[in-house]
Amino acid sequence: MPKIKTHSGAKKRFNLTKNGKVKRAHAFKSHILTKKDTKRTRNLRKNTMADKTNVKAIKLMIPYK
Repeated sequence: MPKIKTHSGAKKRFNLTKNGKVKRAHAFKSHILTKKDTKRTRNLRKNTMADKTNVKAIKLMIPYK
């Protein structure tokens, strides 16, 4: 069988944990940070898990991670 191509945008944005959960970064952290209060920007630094409704699609895009 042929190899599956990895989605190059997804491989930069998502990682899999040891248990197979999908790890992602928060959005809204790239610019206009002076308007956002410090507590909010500090919380946006932390990683989080992807929603269970998106996990199946993400795993298809990153088959070899």
